[in-house]
Amino acid sequence: MAERTRNAPRQEDYSFDLSKVYASMVSVRSHIPEDAHTASTLGTERGGNGIVIRSEGVVLTIGYLITEAETIWLTDHTGKAVQGHVLGYDQETGFGLVQALGRLDVEAIEIGRSAGVREGDPVIMAGFGGRSGSVSAEVIAVREFAGYWEYLLDEAIFSAPAHPNWGGAGLIGSKGELLGVGSCSFNTAGPGTGGGRQHGGADRPAGADLRRDDHLGRPNKKPRPWMGLFWHRGRGPRGRRGAYPERSGGPGRGRGGRHRARRLGQPVKSLADMFRRSGRSAMPGSTMPLALGRDGEIIQANLSTIARSDLLKGPKLH
Repeated sequence: MAERTRNAPRQEDYSFDLSKVYASMVSVRSHIPEDAHTASTLGTERGGNGIVIRSEGVVLTIGYLITEAETIWLTDHTGKAVQGHVLGYDQETGFGLVQALGRLDVEAIEIGRSAGVREGDPVIMAGFGGRSGSVSAEVIAVREFAGYWEYLLDEAIFSAPAHPNWGGAGLIGSKGELLGVGSCSFNTAGPGTGGGRQHGGADRPAGADLRRDDHLGRPNKKPRPWMGLFWHRGRGPRGRRGAYPERSGGPGRGRGGRHRARRLGQPVKSLADMFRRSGRSAMPGSTMPLALGRDGEIIQANLSTIARSDLLKGPKLH
């Protein structure tokens, strides 16, 4: 608690009104059915933060908080709670949108441009709870991030020190604008950096595409093919860098182990390389040829892919 208090933002250090930023933050609580696809990995009771981006109560958050949610409750800075309804979830950026089904005492925050964020920039990780729920931080890296669950960001923003409740927290810039959304935690973002948090940029992908009424909350782009494999990145038995499937969470079941992947005849150098090449060459529902090599043995596999959303429970109308 002492560490968190020491890193709490001070109004004298900023040219914008911190109270307006805090008024844009809400608590997000969701309940997920026990038979949901993500229940075993993400749990049935989830909690985090959200940021109000439109005055009519549209809340931007990190998608795993609301994936397959049966009920959602939003609480504003005055303590008022209302139910919410899922508007959309972008599988690529990880962003999600929730519509408040009642009036919240909140202010919509301005969305900035994350493309201009640089290492060393001072930022605030703002969460529900005002000053005590926020942390003064610094950008320690802006670089590619690939997650083992088939998640890829071209330019993720890393900040430190860590926020204790990072999920859905807002990354706030020098003008009080929203630059990113708290996505996941890590131990280090580079040599000597210590602990921190990773953020997906709020520059455009979720804010613009997920709000499109003609796409019913879905992003205006083709879905990526999902293999349903959990991947390991690193070196294999012979010291070769690459991507190694470990276990399955979906259609690619049964292909685990320490086999190094080859895609389209070329060795896969990293998780990012694997996800990019797979996304360019296939559509959900197609069969993806993959060669898995270990100790000179090559196993030819044809993986059936789907759109990840096909396995998930959709939001219920209220």
